[in-house]
Amino acid sequence: MPMINEHINAHRVRVIGANGEVMGIMPIEDALDVAAEANLDLVVVSEESDPPVCKILDYGKHKYDLQKKKIESRKKQKFIDIKEVQFRPFIGENDLMIKCRAIKKFIEAGDKVKIALRYRGREVTRQESGWEVIKKVQEFCREFAKEDSPPKLEGFTIIMMLSKK
Repeated sequence: MPMINEHINAHRVRVIGANGEVMGIMPIEDALDVAAEANLDLVVVSEESDPPVCKILDYGKHKYDLQKKKIESRKKQKFIDIKEVQFRPFIGENDLMIKCRAIKKFIEAGDKVKIALRYRGREVTRQESGWEVIKKVQEFCREFAKEDSPPKLEGFTIIMMLSKK
């Protein structure tokens, strides 16, 4: 049986047996012979160590197990989307409540919400109206959301991030 990583340029390797027992440091040829006797492969586990560490195992079964673990970890993953809700500084009260209910729905679904209040043109000279809208949104969301980043003005936009409490 050939060694899986044949580009190892060391003459001696530390060998770990099929059952996890440390077999010690031995020449590569002897390690390959031990693996061939067990009808298994010699796989390099750690190439950087001195001497390199090799393990005797069934490489096909090892690859299969790694693939199964990867699939299991993907199943358990929860993808968090970032939803963006945009406001204007002179938004009506009913429109504001509709957008706040949308924020609540997104957060209850487990998503993060980016709140962006955009000024257009000369509206930026009257920033107090925009900050009032942001304060109303904060009051509405205080019960079910926490602020990941406090509101801050970046150019013509006030940005704030919310997530589930």
